[in-house]
This record gives sequence, C-alpha cells and structure tokens, in this order.
Amino acid sequence: MTVNVTSSEKISIPRSIWTLGFVSLFMDMSSELVHALLPIFLVSTLGLSATALGMIEGVAEATALIVKIFSGAISDYLGRRKGLILFGYGLAALTKPLFPLATVPAVAITARLLDRLGKGIRGAPRDAFVADVAPPAIRGACFGLRQSMDTVGAFLGPLLAIGLMFHFSDHIRTVLWFSVIPAIIAIALIAFGLGETGHTPARRTFRSPLHWRSLREFSARYWWYVGIGASVMLARFSEAFLVLRAQQAGLELAWIPGVMVVMSLVYSVSAYPVGKLSDRLNHRVLLGMGLTFLIVADLLLGLGHSMLLLFVGVAVWGLHMGFTQGVVTALIAEAAPPTLRGTAFGVFNLACGLCMIVGSTLAGWLWDRFGSPTTFVAGAALAVVPLVLCLLAPRQTPSSA
Repeated sequence: MTVNVTSSEKISIPRSIWTLGFVSLFMDMSSELVHALLPIFLVSTLGLSATALGMIEGVAEATALIVKIFSGAISDYLGRRKGLILFGYGLAALTKPLFPLATVPAVAITARLLDRLGKGIRGAPRDAFVADVAPPAIRGACFGLRQSMDTVGAFLGPLLAIGLMFHFSDHIRTVLWFSVIPAIIAIALIAFGLGETGHTPARRTFRSPLHWRSLREFSARYWWYVGIGASVMLARFSEAFLVLRAQQAGLELAWIPGVMVVMSLVYSVSAYPVGKLSDRLNHRVLLGMGLTFLIVADLLLGLGHSMLLLFVGVAVWGLHMGFTQGVVTALIAEAAPPTLRGTAFGVFNLACGLCMIVGSTLAGWLWDRFGSPTTFVAGAALAVVPLVLCLLAPRQTPSSA
C-alpha cells in the first residue's frame, strides 16, 4: 500500500525565512541587552526622573506601533520589502553605540526613540516578506519559526547582560558596547543573505492604510475590543519599571537583567499553550484570565517586601503577557470586516500607542510623587477597567466564533 506524504511534510522552510529568523535573534539579543540595563543607566547614571523615563518609554513603544501602520502599505506600494527591512534594522543598529557614548540624557533618549522607529519601519514589511516567500502549506510554521527565534534572542540578551555585568564589575557602559556586535551580525545577514521577494506593487498610487470614511463600517463589537485593548495599554506600563523595582528592592546590579530573563521565559513558555487553548475556549475568557494575572502581578510588585515576591510578581507579569498579547489581536481580527482588516489594525495600533504614552507617563509621575507601591497598585486598579469591559463585551456570533 502506498503511503501518501502530505505537502507540508515534503516542503522545507525556505532559506530566506531562516535568515530572517537569525536576523530577529541577533537584533533582539542586542536590543534586550540594552533594554535590561537602560532604565538603571538613565535614572542612576544620567539622572533622569521616573516621570521622564515613563514618558520616553511610552513614546518609544508608541512610535513603533504607529509607524508600523504605514510601513507595510509603503512596502506594498514600492513592490520591495528588503530595502525597508534593511533600513529599519539598520537604523536600530546605528543607535547601539549611542547608548554607551551618552553622557547626557538627550543622547540616550534620541537613541531609544530611533531604535523603536526602526522597529516600526521593519515590522510590517518583514512580516509581509515572510508571507510572500512562505509556501502556503507551511506558512504558519514559517511565521512560528521567525517568532520563536525572536523570543530566543529576547531571552539571551538579558542573560548575556548578567554575565557581562559580573565580568566587567557592573560597568554598564562597557557592557552596553557589546550590544553592537549582534546588531552588526543582523545587518550583515540582511545585506548578504537575503534576496528580494520579487513582489510587484499592488497599486500605482499610495493610499493610507487608515481610511477614516471606512470607520462607520466597523461594528460596535469591534470598537468595544479597541476600548479593551487601549485600556490594557493604559494599565500595563513599560517593563522598564520592573527593572527599577528590582533595583529598589536591593537586587545586586549584575542580577537586575534577570528580571527580564524571567519575564521573557514565562511569556514565551505560556504563549504557545494559550494559543492552542484559544481554539477551544472563548477568547474573552482567556483575556479575562490574563488581566487577572496583571492585577495579581501589580499587587505582588507593589505590596511585596521580599525578593521572592518580586520575582513571583515578574513571572506572573510574563504570564499576563502570554495570555493577552495574541488574544487581543485575535479579537480584533474576528470583529473586523475581512476587507478592512488592515484599517482595523491601524486604528487599533493608533489607539494603543496613544494610551501607552499616557499609561507609562502616569506610572512615572506616580513613582516620583508617591513611590513605587502606589505606581503598581494604581496599575492594578486601572487593569480592572479592561477586565470589566471584557466581562461586558458583546458575545461572539456563531459565524465568527
């Protein structure tokens, strides 16, 4: 008897997907090495206030979200992906030497904003590149490979920071220089290891992905989910405050990047099982669980007085990320009209970006004015808002469930 082999078993992942995977790994290793130490560097070494740190982090992450709205549409118009991918990653790589060279906050702030600008520029064209070259039968595996290698880099970056901090006796500037090496490797991989997709322009004139006249075509359920996602961003301020909390709790300087290691590890381990669970459970149930985890994490971080509770709080924060990141995206995709999903995600990212600025700035102001416990308790209180919205959200229709 002849055994039929499925097409997905015969088709291998294209070399360009592996190349992009290693690009993501090395650039995330570089960025997360910096991110694990930057809050301490800005506040302790350069004298920045927590309020300013929160505002910078909010604007930086919002920049990545908002720019991503337009970069994909530009790559469609140009009919080329590699140029924008190289420009986005290259801009991020050029910022890496600015961090250890910074002697005033303005230089480090500029580098942080340009780094996130680069992330926004490269994100959508990179995902479109994967969709262009991935065989349809294994497209999910191709996206999964790139994302998993990105996660490995996010884990290795802070881990590398810990080892280097011990080796160089807590000299942050010296350690930050090492972020340049993986960034250069990432750029070399794109320049010499990545070809163009051969994608042709979708249209001859550029059209903004935000079509405001289309907004009235969105259902009330879509806007409800946008409200949930935006209020989540208002409650979940930047992870930079987790790093500051670890320093405040008395954790040895070299071990502080361990906070990001724990969070990234729990996030990456929980994301895949939650994704599989979402096929069987209502998305709102999983989102409600994730928001409950955020409240618990905030209370542990705000009211806990031991190192054990600090790391438990960080781990629960990572669990919250695993339960919410993909689920919110799935809710938006499910509620948006199929022909307007690009616009739907554009509006959603814009709303989330604006709320992220407000949320992180508020967190920093509370930290400076009333102390870290108030910041985290306020975060827990704000997280009740999306939790209630989630419980009251319109139910999924049978056709969209």
